Amino acid sequence: MNLNSAAGSAHRHRLRVYYEDTDAGGVVYHANYLRFAERARTEALRDLGIPHAEMVSQHGLMFMVRRIKVDYLGSAKLDDSLIVTTDTLDVGAATATLRQVFRREDEQRMLVAADIQLVCVRLADQRAARMPARWRAALAGLVGGVG
Repeated sequence: MNLNSAAGSAHRHRLRVYYEDTDAGGVVYHANYLRFAERARTEALRDLGIPHAEMVSQHGLMFMVRRIKVDYLGSAKLDDSLIVTTDTLDVGAATATLRQVFRREDEQRMLVAADIQLVCVRLADQRAARMPARWRAALAGLVGGVG
């Protein structure tokens, strides 16, 4: 469920931690934060009016993850309601760097912070390509100080 879809502010995506997301101790398995982050980024792009599918179908382009830096500061647990906030740090001609922060819905303390660099590539050869202007402008407007 998306909580904020307005351009000019960080995007907020709510998700629930299910049993399948946890390890034997009921704590979210570290790699699952990457899946959660991907979902939140996809919803952010959709809410900004620049969905992945349109970039593929109209431009023959897609985003690929180039680099991820993740800081695990706390643990989410079974049945927690999390908010994933997505904010743009930088937009270049072919790249965008986003920060995604995970918090429990009822807390301000960060559990996980991830800086993710995306690169726009051509489907035909997976080489870097200039991002369409509409995508660049929308991502540049996705700001809100999630740190």
